[in-house]
Amino acid sequence: MAATMLDSVTYGPLWRSAALAGLFEEIPRTRAWLEILAVLAEVEGEFGVIPAEAARGVAASCRAVNVDADLLAELAAARHRTGHSTAGLIEAVARRAPAVAAEWVHFGATVQDLTDTWLMTALRTARTHLGAQVAAAAATLAELARLHRATPMPGRTHGQEGLPITFGFKVAGWVAELRRHRARLAELAARMDVGQLGGGVGSLAAFGPNALALRARFCERLGLRPPEISWTSSRDVLAEWGAVLTLITGTADRIGHEVYNLQRDEIGELGEAAVAGVIGSITMPHKRNPEISEHLGTLARLVRHQAAALLEGVVHDHERDGRAWKVEWQAVPEITLMAGRAAELLAELAAGLEVRPGRMLQNLRAAGGKVGSEGLMLALARHTGRQTAHQLVYALAERARASGESLSAAAQSDRQILQYLSPAQVEALLDPAGQVGQCAAMVDRVLSGDA
Repeated sequence: MAATMLDSVTYGPLWRSAALAGLFEEIPRTRAWLEILAVLAEVEGEFGVIPAEAARGVAASCRAVNVDADLLAELAAARHRTGHSTAGLIEAVARRAPAVAAEWVHFGATVQDLTDTWLMTALRTARTHLGAQVAAAAATLAELARLHRATPMPGRTHGQEGLPITFGFKVAGWVAELRRHRARLAELAARMDVGQLGGGVGSLAAFGPNALALRARFCERLGLRPPEISWTSSRDVLAEWGAVLTLITGTADRIGHEVYNLQRDEIGELGEAAVAGVIGSITMPHKRNPEISEHLGTLARLVRHQAAALLEGVVHDHERDGRAWKVEWQAVPEITLMAGRAAELLAELAAGLEVRPGRMLQNLRAAGGKVGSEGLMLALARHTGRQTAHQLVYALAERARASGESLSAAAQSDRQILQYLSPAQVEALLDPAGQVGQCAAMVDRVLSGDA
């Protein structure tokens, strides 16, 4: 039975990326470890660190091991017996290897050489998938921004209607943010995709006088770059991975939270796609809950809290610190799977988003001109000065609020304001559709890449 939501047959697809799950599952991971051990033996044979015949035997045995439930049970028993995480795998290969090769399995390397190297290959695949999903969401939202570059809607601050904006302006802000995340993933690639082979304390002492060339060849065979120095105790890159996933899922959460709020019945400006047969509530049949938007928030919270554990690993004792390093075994796969699912869900949310321009304009009109108060104040300021204009409009707004009259109607009959502006000027200034500033121009800048 599954112990967590990530492992659940029923619920797991909502919590983990199916495209990435195979990277971290035990059987595929063990196969990947065996391939790394095979390559290590071949390179060691090439450089004369172990006998050539032994190298061929170790590599062939690693690749011939049948990784199945029986092998996993064998490894678990060895783990219990030896107290060591990888001794069982070494024993399993040695038992299956010819006599000439059995003593040379995993020669000179440590568990961390194996696990760090594997992790870099796994995260390379994860990074590519994440980048593709972020790009898909950004592309969909860019089209939405183009379509609604001039669609007016209320801009809100502190949860209250402030001034008019366009929906395209809001969405273009999301697009710009997602593009920055794609750039972060690309920049991170320059610090990831680096293999690990250092031996006991990272000194390469076990690999002979050509150890640096051996390490370079080992990494090259696995499609990784050789490190400039062993990084067994330098965990900043994995902490950075966690930080980037926190930013990506944070943006997904921000977008989802916006949809969550704007889908409220009393606002009704956006909505998640209506999917036939999807039930919002088993007790209230009328409901359409923003399920994706909510779940983006759940995933983002878990990612940022687990990513914080990776920051702890930056403070590392000496040349290896199991307390810090082994936190990654739990945290990195989980945040990667959850961030991958969040990116997929964001792309899905963007593709099906319902936009309701009529409701946006209706909400602006319902404000009775108050969202145009800044424009009215600035027009008056040319005659009275800004502070006096602010006092005039503030007092007018308070009277309108108390009486239930719209700000537009109150301003068009106010004698002080009519000393400087005509009723037609006041009406134009308080028309929300005409007070969106440079929103459309900024949308164009984002869409042209001049952000």
